[in-house]
Amino acid sequence: MIKPHGADALKPLYVSDEVQRKQLVQEAEHLPSVLLNSAASCNVVMLGAGYFTPLAGFMNVQDSISVANTMHTCDGLFWPVPIMNLVHDASSIEPGMRIALKDPNMEGFPVIAIQEVEAVEELGEDQMATIVEKVYRTTDQDHPGVATIMASGRTVISGPIQVLNYSYFQDEFPETFRTAVEIRDEITERGWHTVVGFQTRNPMHRAHEELCKMAQQATGADGILVHMLLGKLKPGDIPAPVRDAAIRKMVELYFPPNSVMITGYGFDMLYAGPREAVLHAVFRQNCGCTHFIIGRDHAGVGDYYGAFDAQKIFDEEVPPDALEIEIFRADHTAYSKKLNQVVMMRDAPDHQKEDFVLLSGTKVRAMLAAGESLPKEFARPEVAEILMDFYQNS
Repeated sequence: MIKPHGADALKPLYVSDEVQRKQLVQEAEHLPSVLLNSAASCNVVMLGAGYFTPLAGFMNVQDSISVANTMHTCDGLFWPVPIMNLVHDASSIEPGMRIALKDPNMEGFPVIAIQEVEAVEELGEDQMATIVEKVYRTTDQDHPGVATIMASGRTVISGPIQVLNYSYFQDEFPETFRTAVEIRDEITERGWHTVVGFQTRNPMHRAHEELCKMAQQATGADGILVHMLLGKLKPGDIPAPVRDAAIRKMVELYFPPNSVMITGYGFDMLYAGPREAVLHAVFRQNCGCTHFIIGRDHAGVGDYYGAFDAQKIFDEEVPPDALEIEIFRADHTAYSKKLNQVVMMRDAPDHQKEDFVLLSGTKVRAMLAAGESLPKEFARPEVAEILMDFYQNS
């Protein structure tokens, strides 16, 4: 199986020994505490689950700036996005302390991890501007990712962590949330050697379904990992339980048995376009994927990124030896009325726009809310029914 990023084995930070974990939970009751923001809480989940191997915890300012500027930490580890614990006030926290990190996404703010504080530093306005500009390629606060980080405080608490739970993800999505460790174990159990990863924050329509099949055929993969984001999205995006149900129905009816693993991960969407695409590739390698699909406007939002910037970054900025996972570069995929099948648009140069079945997200939502059926060329009817039920009852 493909090696994890930067390590010979996964390095999950979740404390799996039950006795040790109980002792840490008891210790946390007597420690100074910090209430995390949602992004930092999800970083804890990703660190705990092994997705962020080989990181041991939260980055300091120097590493965060280095990652933003060069996509490498100061000691040379390739990493595309700063992983920070940003807070508004850490006046009672000092280096050398052990602190309890509290989860903002759970009722009562339970402790999600314990952090050993190595440094408490202030992030200057220029430094924050550098991180935002490099990671998001914009400083526009209408960008949801920029708005989130700009509201997160300027104090950076760095140091290793011990993770005590997986926030709400394990309880709310017991059939879908999986750690990188669990995914690798299941890949081994299934006897797969070559695995294509597919990232989604949306329900999968016909174009997504066929794209996965195209990628599997082109790479000779044994299976497909459909890996959906389970964390927070921007307003208007379809909630995770609805997406989960729609994807499961599609796989059940339209994919061969033992060809797809349906899983999810606990992270809030960054909408960082190219940089987030690279992060997605890093943690799909940690999952055991040998290939990863990068499509049109991957991890984008609005008009902040070019349609294929998330592919170009792998050619222009990611060093050739940085990752072992291979990128499957996909074009916009849609149903061709001429050919009566889903194709990548680049493979149909004789087509005009009107030769494809193309619906905007706005149009799709309006049709579903009005109880109108989506074209069968665009969405499987069983999937459309699940989505229509959501829109008409929300």
